[in-house]
Amino acid sequence: MTALDDPHSNPELVRKLSQEAWDWVFRMTSGDATDADMTALRTWCARSPLHAREYARVSRRWRALGPAVEDMARQYLADHPGRPADFLPRRRAVLVGGAAVAAAGAAVMVLRPPLELWPSLSEWRADYRTEIGERRQIKLSDAASVELNTRTSLNIRSPGDGRDRIELISGEAIIAARNREIEVIAGNGRTSATLAEFNVRCNGDAIRVTCIEGTVRVNHQGRFVDLQPKQQVVYQAKDSNPGSLGPAKTVDPDVVTGWRQGLLYFEDEPLAHVIEEVNRYRPGRIVLMNAELGRRRYTASFRLDHLEVVVPQLRSAFGARVRQLPGGFVLLG
Repeated sequence: MTALDDPHSNPELVRKLSQEAWDWVFRMTSGDATDADMTALRTWCARSPLHAREYARVSRRWRALGPAVEDMARQYLADHPGRPADFLPRRRAVLVGGAAVAAAGAAVMVLRPPLELWPSLSEWRADYRTEIGERRQIKLSDAASVELNTRTSLNIRSPGDGRDRIELISGEAIIAARNREIEVIAGNGRTSATLAEFNVRCNGDAIRVTCIEGTVRVNHQGRFVDLQPKQQVVYQAKDSNPGSLGPAKTVDPDVVTGWRQGLLYFEDEPLAHVIEEVNRYRPGRIVLMNAELGRRRYTASFRLDHLEVVVPQLRSAFGARVRQLPGGFVLLG
């Protein structure tokens, strides 16, 4: 019996095939699929029963999102009346390998920001990547280590100049340097330290660097900020203006790194931010359908191993309407 016959014997293979299956579904529902693509997909599905099962499973998950996609798109158009009508999803089916994939090609721009259904190509190709709810420790040397939070992708480079270089593609990581220089590239900024522990997070278009111990230098487009313990700085990932590097501010590192202890802390935060953060740690997505609700403030703490309590608590606290969908998707409005 091979790993293709027994998926439980090789979880890494299953993860790889799942990624490839998402790629196929996305390609076949994009509206640009060719006959050659369809032939290639049939060939891919025929490689083993596991290939075929993964494609069918992913297709079912995508298909189940069809009604939610339309609701989201129509709500988006209601909130943004200047958008063209063809921004609405086109409902169609692509019949490939016996599976009908409900498509919403024109709604991909709606889907991506709130749902993040699949990793980007750069995330898939990363040297190290964690899945939903996964944390991982990487030892670079006796003097350097990296701890990856959930949904984090990074590359590790050894330039040969006596230091370690990390490229943080997405997510969040805690880096520890013990008498060895480490440089972290995130967006168009660089963070370096020799004897320190610090947290770097890609939060949408913003990069957040927090010093936990020691001294950390953040370089953004030629402008430097040196951080001491309990200090944090934020810069824009794609902004070439050095003025986008904000001033250092005081924060509580225990709150920033609460995920290490399996906890999430929120104090007077906009509900939209709370939901965005919770979504990083749970399968599926909680989709906020009401912008006014998202601006309301909320204080709470959640255990990462009991996130099933989040939706009931939000419904009770705000009287929000809840619509449960397959695959862990929830519409909250």
